[in-house]
Amino acid sequence: MRTCLSLGSNLGNKELNLNTAIENLQSQVGEIVEVSQVYETEPWGFETENNFLNSVAIVETDLEPQKLLTEIKKIEKKLGRVKTKSGYESRIIDIDIIFYDNLIYEGEELIIPHKYAHKRDFVLEPLNELVPDFTHPVLNLPISELLKRVKN
Repeated sequence: MRTCLSLGSNLGNKELNLNTAIENLQSQVGEIVEVSQVYETEPWGFETENNFLNSVAIVETDLEPQKLLTEIKKIEKKLGRVKTKSGYESRIIDIDIIFYDNLIYEGEELIIPHKYAHKRDFVLEPLNELVPDFTHPVLNLPISELLKRVKN
């Protein structure tokens, strides 16, 4: 299955964090098909002086959604991510499942498509670079249109 993963980092060597996460995804999750360029963005949902570096990776995987999430959490932990509170905070690495082909999935820990992806330009901008015509399976709009709406 083809999945779109959003990656972000705003602590430490941010570019190295993203590259190391991508290497780990390649070895533990599946084949990296394509990776967007890196975008510098302001934090979303909380205040900090540390801007994020964000990108999107398209990965071909055999893992089912819940197993994919488990592997992603292992990678985040391996790279030093520590959750100190509930809610948004600065982090060494953050990897979110945005799309899993056209699957619509709602579990206890996981919702696909990601419930905020269509509101976040730091997700939509790199997605638009890679898959502008991909149609959001719930909203039935292409990524390019969702990005236009966020920018307005």
